[in-house]
Amino acid sequence: MRVTARGWALVGAGPVLLLSGFLFGYPELAVLGVVALVAFAVAVGIVSLRAALTVGRHLDPDRVTRGEPSTVHLTIRNDNRLRGMTVIATDRCGSAGIPVPLLRLRRGHETQTVYQVPTSRRGVVDVGPLRIVRTDPLGLAEVARSYGATGRVWVHPVAHPIRAVPAGIARSLDGRVDKVPHGHVTFDNLREYVVGDDLRSVHWRTSARVGELMVREHTDTSLPVMVVVLDDRADAHTPESFEESCEAAASIVTAALREGLHVRLRTVSGAEISGTQGRNVFLDLLAEAALGAAEPDLAPAADRLRIGRLGDTLIFLTGPGGVADVRQIAALRAQYPVIVVGLIGAPDATPTAAPGLLVLAAADASEFTVAWDGVGRW
Repeated sequence: MRVTARGWALVGAGPVLLLSGFLFGYPELAVLGVVALVAFAVAVGIVSLRAALTVGRHLDPDRVTRGEPSTVHLTIRNDNRLRGMTVIATDRCGSAGIPVPLLRLRRGHETQTVYQVPTSRRGVVDVGPLRIVRTDPLGLAEVARSYGATGRVWVHPVAHPIRAVPAGIARSLDGRVDKVPHGHVTFDNLREYVVGDDLRSVHWRTSARVGELMVREHTDTSLPVMVVVLDDRADAHTPESFEESCEAAASIVTAALREGLHVRLRTVSGAEISGTQGRNVFLDLLAEAALGAAEPDLAPAADRLRIGRLGDTLIFLTGPGGVADVRQIAALRAQYPVIVVGLIGAPDATPTAAPGLLVLAAADASEFTVAWDGVGRW
């Protein structure tokens, strides 16, 4: 509860008037003091009454591409037992407040409000909760309360069409990608035996030690893995080039998943999503990416890429301020046979030549995808 300036003035004046009336024999002053204190007490009682409301919110849809419509359907039901209500509520939508008038909403009835979520920029828009500020008729006190759950709308970057993606030098055993003659599998972990497992996979020594059958699991390390790294350092980008880099990353990831490739999407700050399915989880990460989330020095991120060796194809997307860091990425050539650097927002950049490195400089994401397809066969 917040007491207004008028309320504090009344609280301060009430005891003074009451005491003055008794001391100096002015009953009128005493009456005024009592009235002031009673008015404040009534005001506190009014604002302390909590409205019984049931708030439902439906986001349709909760994931959109930048510029596509997203609608909030808000349903408010008055569950107060004895009275109707007339207030102006406010529903939070991002950094803005959407007024929701509840005019003569009778008990047991509900009203609906529909409004559009701003989707002109990539990002995550938090929606809700509904907020109602109750004040007394004299404006002495007020209480703000929240109702209903919150929701989120992910505004994904635009994915431009790309015809081909690099698959590195690894060979897919199911025939999707063939660039070397042999693939292989390797031991991954041990797990408990379940009915139907091949007994030839039982690891007898471990089974004897733990007292139950344990089975070896293997993983196919020959599947091509594409690593897409988005540079989210503030020194590497302008706000415009970062948005274009997010669109370039979305374009590459979408094309790679369409081809059934295993993708790892990382930011320099350390966020990561990997897999072969679920396009939305990758685009969610790009929607949540924020410029300036990473340390200015690229070296720690480059060391993580070197030590982890996350795949066989590395694609690094940076901005005009990242031109000087191309050499650090080129130094990863021993770990990543195929390295592509995208300089977005720097069409005239001429980075220091590095052997085995393909540099695509473009003004924006659309120009980058044109340069990408212009490479021809990967």
